[in-house]
Amino acid sequence: MTTVDQQQRQGPPAPRRRSRRDEILDIAVDLFAAKGYHGVSMDDIGSAAGVTGPALYHHFAGKEAMLVAALVPVSESLLHGGRERVARHDDAHAALTDLIAFHVEFALANPAVIALHLHELDRLPEDPRRQIRRLQRLYVEEWVRVLATLRPELNAEEARVLAHAAFGLMNSTPFLGDEVERQRAAALLRTAAACALEGRAQED
Repeated sequence: MTTVDQQQRQGPPAPRRRSRRDEILDIAVDLFAAKGYHGVSMDDIGSAAGVTGPALYHHFAGKEAMLVAALVPVSESLLHGGRERVARHDDAHAALTDLIAFHVEFALANPAVIALHLHELDRLPEDPRRQIRRLQRLYVEEWVRVLATLRPELNAEEARVLAHAAFGLMNSTPFLGDEVERQRAAALLRTAAACALEGRAQED
C-alpha cells in the first residue's frame, strides 16, 4: 500500500495523455470554427488529421457526432467548475471573483469551441441540444445566486441580464486576435466582467 508520505514524494499524478480521438476532435473543432459546419467535410477533417476515412469513422460516426462530442462535455465542465468555485467561498464577492477568473481562463483556452457554440449549436439533434441548454441554464443560475447575495437590489431576472452581459464580454475571445498578450487579455476581460457585474444599477 502506498503511504501518504510516498504519495507526496511521488508528486501529483501525471496528466492524462491525449488520445488520438481527442486530437481529431480538436482539429474538427478548429475547422468548424474557421469554415463553418457545412463548409467542412469528413474528408477535410481526415486530411487535416492525417487519418484515412475508415480510421476516422472508427472514432466518430460523422460530423454531427463530433459536434456533440465537442459541445456537451464543455457545458458539463463549466457547470461542474462553476459549482466547485462557488462552494469554496462564504463571501459572495470572493465567489464572483473566482467565477470570473474561471470563465475567463476557459474562454481564452477555448475560442474555437465558443465560436462553434455561437454558430452551430442549432445544428445538433434535439436531445443533445436540450441537454446543453439545460446545463447552460444551471451554470447561469450559479452566477445569479452569487449576484443575488452580492447585490440584493437586483431581482433574479436582472441578475440574469447582467450574467449574460458578462458572458458576452468574456466569450469575445474568438474575435480578439493575437495583438494583446494572453495574460494582459485575461486581466482586461476579468476587469470588464467585474465592472459589469459589480457596478451599482443606475436608473434612467
